[in-house]
Amino acid sequence: MILEANEELQRISFSIILHAGNARSSAMEAIKLAKENRIQEAQAKMDSADVDFVKAHQEQSQLLSKEIRHPDENHLSIILVHAQDHLMNALTIKDLAWEMIEMYQRLNKLEVAIT
Repeated sequence: MILEANEELQRISFSIILHAGNARSSAMEAIKLAKENRIQEAQAKMDSADVDFVKAHQEQSQLLSKEIRHPDENHLSIILVHAQDHLMNALTIKDLAWEMIEMYQRLNKLEVAIT
Protein backbone atom coordinates (compact mmCIF):
# COMPACT_ATOMS: atom_id res chain seq x y z
CA MET A 1 0.00 0.00 0.00
CA ILE A 2 2.78 2.46 0.90
CA LEU A 3 4.71 1.53 -2.24
CA GLU A 4 1.65 2.19 -4.41
CA ALA A 5 1.04 5.53 -2.70
CA ASN A 6 4.68 6.55 -3.23
CA GLU A 7 4.53 5.53 -6.89
CA GLU A 8 1.34 7.55 -7.37
CA LEU A 9 2.92 10.56 -5.65
CA GLN A 10 5.94 10.27 -7.93
CA ARG A 11 3.74 9.95 -11.02
CA ILE A 12 1.77 13.05 -10.09
CA SER A 13 4.93 14.96 -9.18
CA PHE A 14 6.56 14.17 -12.52
CA SER A 15 3.36 15.11 -14.33
CA ILE A 16 3.38 18.49 -12.58
CA ILE A 17 7.03 18.96 -13.56
CA LEU A 18 6.26 18.02 -17.17
CA HIS A 19 3.29 20.34 -17.57
CA ALA A 20 4.89 23.22 -15.66
CA GLY A 21 8.01 22.89 -17.80
CA ASN A 22 5.97 22.88 -21.00
CA ALA A 23 4.02 25.91 -19.83
CA ARG A 24 7.21 27.76 -18.91
CA SER A 25 8.75 27.00 -22.30
CA SER A 26 5.63 28.22 -24.11
CA ALA A 27 5.63 31.44 -22.09
CA MET A 28 9.30 32.06 -22.88
CA GLU A 29 8.63 31.42 -26.58
CA ALA A 30 5.73 33.89 -26.38
CA ILE A 31 8.07 36.59 -25.09
CA LYS A 32 10.45 36.00 -28.03
CA LEU A 33 7.57 36.12 -30.50
CA ALA A 34 6.28 39.36 -28.99
CA LYS A 35 9.76 40.86 -29.26
CA GLU A 36 9.63 40.06 -32.99
CA ASN A 37 6.22 41.82 -33.19
CA ARG A 38 4.45 38.50 -33.74
CA ILE A 39 1.81 39.31 -31.13
CA GLN A 40 -0.92 36.93 -32.31
CA GLU A 41 1.54 34.03 -32.31
CA ALA A 42 2.72 35.08 -28.85
CA GLN A 43 -0.84 35.09 -27.56
CA ALA A 44 -1.38 31.64 -29.10
CA LYS A 45 1.73 30.38 -27.26
CA MET A 46 0.29 31.77 -24.02
CA ASP A 47 -2.96 29.91 -24.73
CA SER A 48 -0.87 26.76 -25.16
CA ALA A 49 0.86 27.51 -21.85
CA ASP A 50 -2.53 27.81 -20.18
CA VAL A 51 -3.47 24.30 -21.34
CA ASP A 52 -0.42 22.90 -19.56
CA PHE A 53 -1.05 25.06 -16.47
CA VAL A 54 -4.56 23.62 -16.22
CA LYS A 55 -3.16 20.08 -16.41
CA ALA A 56 -0.55 20.83 -13.74
CA HIS A 57 -3.17 22.42 -11.49
CA GLN A 58 -5.48 19.43 -11.92
CA GLU A 59 -2.70 17.13 -10.73
CA GLN A 60 -1.95 19.44 -7.83
CA SER A 61 -5.64 19.59 -6.90
CA GLN A 62 -5.79 15.80 -6.95
CA LEU A 63 -3.01 15.70 -4.34
CA LEU A 64 -4.69 18.35 -2.20
CA SER A 65 -8.02 16.53 -2.29
CA LYS A 66 -6.37 13.27 -1.32
CA GLU A 67 -4.60 14.94 1.59
CA ILE A 68 -7.86 16.43 2.82
CA ARG A 69 -9.58 13.02 2.65
CA HIS A 70 -6.64 11.12 4.18
CA PRO A 71 -4.44 13.53 6.17
CA ASP A 72 -2.50 10.74 7.87
CA GLU A 73 -1.32 9.30 4.56
CA ASN A 74 0.62 12.41 3.55
CA HIS A 75 4.29 11.75 2.94
CA LEU A 76 6.38 14.75 1.97
CA SER A 77 8.50 13.97 -1.04
CA ILE A 78 11.49 15.89 -2.37
CA ILE A 79 10.19 15.21 -5.87
CA LEU A 80 6.87 16.81 -4.93
CA VAL A 81 8.67 19.84 -3.48
CA HIS A 82 10.65 20.05 -6.72
CA ALA A 83 7.42 19.82 -8.74
CA GLN A 84 5.83 22.61 -6.73
CA ASP A 85 8.94 24.72 -7.28
CA HIS A 86 8.66 24.18 -11.05
CA LEU A 87 4.99 25.07 -11.02
CA MET A 88 5.45 28.28 -9.04
CA ASN A 89 8.39 29.33 -11.23
CA ALA A 90 6.33 28.71 -14.36
CA LEU A 91 3.41 30.73 -12.98
CA THR A 92 5.73 33.65 -12.26
CA ILE A 93 7.12 33.49 -15.80
CA LYS A 94 3.58 33.34 -17.18
CA ASP A 95 2.64 36.54 -15.38
CA LEU A 96 5.84 38.22 -16.55
CA ALA A 97 5.29 37.02 -20.12
CA TRP A 98 1.85 38.63 -20.31
CA GLU A 99 3.32 41.90 -19.10
CA MET A 100 6.17 41.71 -21.61
CA ILE A 101 3.82 40.88 -24.49
CA GLU A 102 1.80 43.98 -23.68
CA MET A 103 4.99 46.03 -23.37
CA TYR A 104 6.31 44.83 -26.76
CA GLN A 105 2.92 45.46 -28.33
CA ARG A 106 3.00 49.07 -27.11
CA LEU A 107 6.64 49.50 -28.11
CA ASN A 108 5.94 48.20 -31.60
CA LYS A 109 3.02 50.63 -32.01
CA LEU A 110 5.23 53.50 -30.89
CA GLU A 111 7.96 52.50 -33.36
CA VAL A 112 5.42 52.44 -36.21
CA ALA A 113 4.10 55.86 -35.18
CA ILE A 114 7.59 57.37 -35.09
CA THR A 115 8.65 56.09 -38.51
